[in-house]
Amino acid sequence: MSVSGLCQICESRPAQERCSNCGTLACEVHFEDSMDLCADCASQAQPGPGNDDVEINRF
Repeated sequence: MSVSGLCQICESRPAQERCSNCGTLACEVHFEDSMDLCADCASQAQPGPGNDDVEINRF
């Protein structure tokens, strides 16, 4: 996917990906390739201890 602009998370690196959940432009540091999500959405998608039922808000 071709994106242009700065990462909307760190605002200092070039964005290379767009989050499939929220649409945030993210650099390689703030993007989880295996989940196709930005760091913010990926952190919400990973269940904590004892919490196997996780739901991401998809738009």
